Amino acid sequence: MNFTRWSARFPGTQRRAAARSEHAAAQAKRGEGSVPAARGGRADPAAERSAHAPDGSPSDPTVAGTGSGSGATPALAPTRRTGALTAVPSLDELSVREVLGRLPALVALVHGPEHRVAYVNDAYVAGFGNRTPGAPAHEALPEIGELGLLPLLDQVQRSGKPRTAKNRTAPGGTHSYTVTCTPVEFPKTGTDTDGPADPRHTGILIHLADVTDHAEAVDRLRASERRQREAAVTLQRSLLPQELEQPDDLRVAATYQPGGTEAAVGGDWYDVITLGAGRTALVIGDVMGRGVRAAAVMGQLRTAVRAYARLDLPPHEVLQLLDGLAAEIDASQIATCVYAVHDPNEGLLAYASAGHLPILVRDEDGTVRRAADPTGPPLGTGGWLHTSGTIALGPGSTAVLYTDGLVERRGEDIDEGVAALERALSGAQGTPAVICDRLMRALGVDADHDDDVAVMVLQQPARTGADAELFHNAALELLGGIEAAPRARAFAQGVLSSWRFPVELCDLGVLAASELVANSLQHGTPPMRLRLRRTDRRLIIEVTDGDDHLPRRRRAEPGDETGRGISIVATIASSWGTRRTPGGGKAVWCEFALPDK
Repeated sequence: MNFTRWSARFPGTQRRAAARSEHAAAQAKRGEGSVPAARGGRADPAAERSAHAPDGSPSDPTVAGTGSGSGATPALAPTRRTGALTAVPSLDELSVREVLGRLPALVALVHGPEHRVAYVNDAYVAGFGNRTPGAPAHEALPEIGELGLLPLLDQVQRSGKPRTAKNRTAPGGTHSYTVTCTPVEFPKTGTDTDGPADPRHTGILIHLADVTDHAEAVDRLRASERRQREAAVTLQRSLLPQELEQPDDLRVAATYQPGGTEAAVGGDWYDVITLGAGRTALVIGDVMGRGVRAAAVMGQLRTAVRAYARLDLPPHEVLQLLDGLAAEIDASQIATCVYAVHDPNEGLLAYASAGHLPILVRDEDGTVRRAADPTGPPLGTGGWLHTSGTIALGPGSTAVLYTDGLVERRGEDIDEGVAALERALSGAQGTPAVICDRLMRALGVDADHDDDVAVMVLQQPARTGADAELFHNAALELLGGIEAAPRARAFAQGVLSSWRFPVELCDLGVLAASELVANSLQHGTPPMRLRLRRTDRRLIIEVTDGDDHLPRRRRAEPGDETGRGISIVATIASSWGTRRTPGGGKAVWCEFALPDK
């Protein structure tokens, strides 16, 4: 910006302005330097005829411009007001002091390397008080220093380019300003009119626009976003389990990290469900999208999973039911999910996946394995028959279930993220909660992470010593006909006595085993097996056979000779249940809680 053109009436420039005015008047008298009428409109034809001589040259000297040459700026522009020309002042006729003085924004002009004050307008005086001309800015304009603008002035002085600082809070915190610093050049005097630029003749025009209302609106918006995010995160966490169930045979921990600072949280979720007979269901999923809708769908799916899990169905059948439900809840929302069931008797993790990332298992020696297919499409797509698979989970093993926010990064293939998780898991030691934290840190998940993350870690402890004495298994193949019943009672009596249970618990256990075996012998088909299992918290009695008809509890009439076995078991046991086994057939079980030591 060349400030000389704006300084027609600054001290020291009156002579130059007067000389330009005299030169312009002389050119107008000679008819030189004239320019056509304003380009934006068309003058009145009568006015045009009266303003030009017959030869086409202007006859009225008032139409001529003040400059010389073809590029001169016109001093007057014709308008259509009563057919007469209305005078419009040229830029050179305007006083810079008058222009800057009437601006509502705060304006200050400083010059020289020390940024000495040359001028402040009335708005600046009203905002910060009178300022002493000629004093350095750091003394005369303390507010400039408090706004942190002194380094900006030096930068503009060196580079010769304008700079802008947004939303600077004034002293006292009552006003905010957006400040623009523009370099200007003062006219040189005497013999110093030529040559390179001299810092003594350069200055900076400081323009402070009051943006207090805008800044306050931004603060209110940010506060509202924070409140909305806190409400969304609270909603999300309330839909997740407040406390994970801890199975007898597994150690489980999970963590959830909302993504970034946005108010719209995601639909990541997890759950641990005790199925009975020592078996545990573990589920983790991710509803696509963000916001309240994703969280609402997530909450409905989690509730449905708990209901379907109580049916003790195979994993693929649970996902099949969820798939139909997800389409009914919201056809526009899809979700990925993996549902797994741990059976301590088999040492296996049976699972089914609906478009979810593979389960990772680390063995006791540090080897990490991925759960292979089968993997079906996400929930809500329909038209697909899911299938189940298994992966070994022996003593000392650790399994990890996770959502894509843990391993997915922009610009990277997701397989690279899964490989990075495998490397992190191979070296992670400690309890499940510690491993969760270490995996999150190893994958770079922090408070500013841009996606929601859910991680679940489960361990099958390798028990030794006194702890191992609390966990036992015993099984008996039920061969033959009705003579298998007394063998089963004798077997149960001997095993329970060897486990040093109280006499009353031994009697109840033998009675329950006898009733379950009798029911299987009467209504089931071979092969049949009686299995007794104890943990540190319960006694489990289970009978399997080859018939897939599930018994149910019913009220026996006084004259009925049968139908009381399941009712007796349900009365004396803490809980009981049935399920179909993967190879065909069924299992009927009951549990007794052990007395606290």
